[in-house]
Amino acid sequence: MDLFKPKKNPEKLAKHLREAMENPSAPVKPDKSGKVVDIVTKRLQQIKVMLYGEVGQDESSPQKCSQLAALLIADNALPRLVLNLAGLPFEARKHVAQIYNNFIRRDLSGFVTYIERQPQIMSTLVRGYENADIALNCGTMLREVRIPISSIRHEALARQVLYSDDLWKFFDTYVHLPNFDVGSDAFASFKDLLTRHKGLVSVFFDTHFDQVFEQYNRLLSSENYVTRRQSLKLLGEILLDRSNFDIMMRYICKRDNLKMMMNLLRDTSANIQFEAFHVFKVFVANPKKPNEVTQILLNNKDKLIAYLEKFQNDKDDSQFVEEKALLIRTLGTLELAAEDPPNGVVMIDAVLSKVTSSCVEAATTKDQVPTA
Repeated sequence: MDLFKPKKNPEKLAKHLREAMENPSAPVKPDKSGKVVDIVTKRLQQIKVMLYGEVGQDESSPQKCSQLAALLIADNALPRLVLNLAGLPFEARKHVAQIYNNFIRRDLSGFVTYIERQPQIMSTLVRGYENADIALNCGTMLREVRIPISSIRHEALARQVLYSDDLWKFFDTYVHLPNFDVGSDAFASFKDLLTRHKGLVSVFFDTHFDQVFEQYNRLLSSENYVTRRQSLKLLGEILLDRSNFDIMMRYICKRDNLKMMMNLLRDTSANIQFEAFHVFKVFVANPKKPNEVTQILLNNKDKLIAYLEKFQNDKDDSQFVEEKALLIRTLGTLELAAEDPPNGVVMIDAVLSKVTSSCVEAATTKDQVPTA
């Protein structure tokens, strides 16, 4: 019998996987010869073919796929495979990730709710970044960029990670991992968590503001260039998202955050200077600056204006030029506020309406500004 020949009968597929795994409640482990895991790999391949089809063949009907999902849910098969992913061979790990993503994307037989009721699954996927052998498989299950919906793109599952201790491991460990592929994948998942579900994330930022941005400023001080640049770019995206307006206003009213941006404007990398500019401009444009922020800008006013007048002048971007001119004019008329200015959101709205994509490549200028 050809074990790779697709079996269109969901009952047989589920039964054969169950038998290959020995028993639905036992951990998935190979025997001394490795035979059991080899069979598991082949059974997973057959399940994948039913879900995705293969070249020259039609996909199975949605009804059969839902029936298969229901049977595997009843056997608790996928959670067991995910929890024991490190013990599976390379191909089996790939199959598990592809099957899981298919079930999540299509929410077959209520699979999303099923996973939501087992919080250890999301925690296991996040902690998969600690094992380079399975990190990328876990990353695809957390966040599959090729399909429109995946685990952390379902709000209930994203909530589990945001409100767990696992989130903080992205800040202090996962995005700093020395393996470039793993670290980059971890940052992609980190970005999805902080941007995908805007309402959920805005509430999370509000209730965890101090903890989040204390940790975030450490990312901006990282000695790793890639981490520093990616984190700065993401910060700009977070703050300039209108759903985070109140979060932005809290962030730009803190003098230490302004000092951080001014120091990043002095970075030796022009790319980082450019990303820092897109956060710095919101501090300057804020019409309700607290006096402690205004005082730092006043102390550095002349040098900041001179810096901005020379800043990346070879950039052919009319919007960027207009933003610089706005900041120079604002700094030129800066004074300590006696009271809240009228029309408090007008200037902020003007800046938000001119926000450019932070992915534009910066020029090579290395102009300096003083630290605050």
